[in-house]
Amino acid sequence: MAIPPSPPTAAAPAASGAQPQKLQPLYVLAWFLCALFYFYQYAIRSAPGIMQHELASAWGNSHLGLMIASYYIVYALMALVVGVLLDRYGAHAILPGFIAVTGVGCLIFAQGSAVAGIGGYVIQAIGAICAFVGASYVAARYLPARTLALFVGLTQCLGMAGAAFGSKPTRMLIDPAGHWHVSWEHIWLGFGVIGLALAAAVWVIMPRDSGDSAQHHGTLSVGNVLRPFRIIFSNPQSWCAGVIGGLLFVPTTIGALGWGASMLSGGEGTTMAFAASDVSMVPIGWVIGCPLLGWISDRIGRRKPVLLGGAVVLLAASVCALYVPVGVMPRYMVALIMGIASGAAMIPFSSMKEVNPPQVKGTAAGVMNFLVFGTTGIMSPLVSALMGKGQALDMVEYRHAFMPLIIGIVIAIGLSFFLRETGWAARKQA
Repeated sequence: MAIPPSPPTAAAPAASGAQPQKLQPLYVLAWFLCALFYFYQYAIRSAPGIMQHELASAWGNSHLGLMIASYYIVYALMALVVGVLLDRYGAHAILPGFIAVTGVGCLIFAQGSAVAGIGGYVIQAIGAICAFVGASYVAARYLPARTLALFVGLTQCLGMAGAAFGSKPTRMLIDPAGHWHVSWEHIWLGFGVIGLALAAAVWVIMPRDSGDSAQHHGTLSVGNVLRPFRIIFSNPQSWCAGVIGGLLFVPTTIGALGWGASMLSGGEGTTMAFAASDVSMVPIGWVIGCPLLGWISDRIGRRKPVLLGGAVVLLAASVCALYVPVGVMPRYMVALIMGIASGAAMIPFSSMKEVNPPQVKGTAAGVMNFLVFGTTGIMSPLVSALMGKGQALDMVEYRHAFMPLIIGIVIAIGLSFFLRETGWAARKQA
């Protein structure tokens, strides 16, 4: 059965290069499917951590570290590739294939061996990077400019929900004592089928445009492929947005989620179960803060006030987590506030697209992810090195190790004053 072409209105924004002024159901559905892919890729990304005991029993502990490290290396490098592909060929030509690759990676993982697991997980990374980059590209291309920060925040919200989905339900399914005991291989088989079905849905729904290649990139050559990178990396505002986003993410990703439970249990003497419960409030805060702060930014038509406000609250909450004694204020509340405030880290993702020409919006999203992951890659070993080799650390040592994260927030606040205001109110005033 032939697939009918998209309605004429679906191609109008792509052809004219202008975004629609009102939300249109087809474009919202296209964005939602991309955001659903982000939900899906976060679920499969977090699943190995929940299956750690089963995977270690099957493969040995040494393979797990190699698998996770390989995933993030490939993920960061592919962030630079996928944006250029989206700009050149468009969402309909690129996104279904990348989603299908992710699903195939899950099917390979389901084979059960260590080689298949590592290979399948790396293949998933190749496809998974297209989730957030693709969703933000579709939002920037097909949805009104006034709603960009809101939909970027909603995308991140769905990703955090996917992380929760990949944790609790997966653990329930593979629990030998549970009602529905399913092998971990069958879990990955199910993930693979879901990925392929989602790829088919995106192929059917996504508007059929061919990207900006004819107008902006010319024939396929090394010079034309590198041109979007030259545009973005030669723009100081791109570096400013990328560094700000990275520095506002690491206090929660490295600090709270990476070492927070250890700090509460070892440095403050709480039980690990209590510490893990408190730290889990951070992703809940993300689910609230990412769309909320994006909505506020779009509502007032300004990026910088929301960015600065969130960063200041994040700084205050981080200082409270390190220096306010237990009992003065609930730790779960501090973690929740940190998560909500760190939603401000999504604002620079919108700014990155708005400070660069519209024809490189996909590349801009990829570069932004690369810079954020690069910042994480630099800060993580620094914090680990400051921890020292001791197994039992007290709060003084944790405060010393986390000081680069606090300084990073202060630097992000300072850089925010140099970031150009790109909200619709500022553009309208100009």
